[in-house]
Amino acid sequence: MAIQTSIENGLGRVVLSNPPVNILTRAIMASLREELAALAAESSLRALLLSAEGKHFSAGADVGEHLPPTYEDLIPEFIDTISAIDTFPLPVVAAVQGKCLGGGFELVMAADIIVAGESASFGQPEIMLGVLPPAACALLPDMCPRGVAAELVFTGDALSAQEAERAGLVRHVVPDVELESAAVELAGRMTRHSAAALRIAKRMLRGGREAARADALSRAGEMYVDALMRTKDALEGLQAFLEKRKPTWSHE
Repeated sequence: MAIQTSIENGLGRVVLSNPPVNILTRAIMASLREELAALAAESSLRALLLSAEGKHFSAGADVGEHLPPTYEDLIPEFIDTISAIDTFPLPVVAAVQGKCLGGGFELVMAADIIVAGESASFGQPEIMLGVLPPAACALLPDMCPRGVAAELVFTGDALSAQEAERAGLVRHVVPDVELESAAVELAGRMTRHSAAALRIAKRMLRGGREAARADALSRAGEMYVDALMRTKDALEGLQAFLEKRKPTWSHE
């Protein structure tokens, strides 16, 4: 199964399992949304841990599904997936190892706390393909200094776990071999508490920004579909990636 879930002692687990690099296809994201909805309704749940199998957390979404006409369905579904994590009613901890890129990085941005292995890296390489990370454009400005958000989106260069921690994107960096235990321990410190109090605390921490975040995500998805994908460079960059060649950008 591409998405594995479990609940034990108040801790829900959601594990991405699509080797070798946990690509986020439309089918996998649909399954993820279904599992999150089911977990949100579990009265025994106190916290959720999002993780992934293998050497890398995720290399992002399926590039082939970004091409016409699939992108018209993919992007709204992707935004819905990010929103399902962002609006999850209980604390969400993400445990990240290896490369966490593109849509994978956007997934963990929607978590409340990120714990990273020391060799993890985080990046939004979409600009290299002539496209953009819609959820990152919506969420990053609330998570880190403006310059960090701009550099990630405009350059496509990745941050090390240590750089991401200094930027405020990652809460804890731990030795790779301790990632699982550190993330479980952190989430476990939440599961000791009242589910009702945790749910209300999460809403209060958002400070009424839920509507603004939802609107920003929605508008970013619409701009991707209605503006970005109408450019020649978006199609050229995606095709070049799939054909393993260097893109030729237009002068428009």
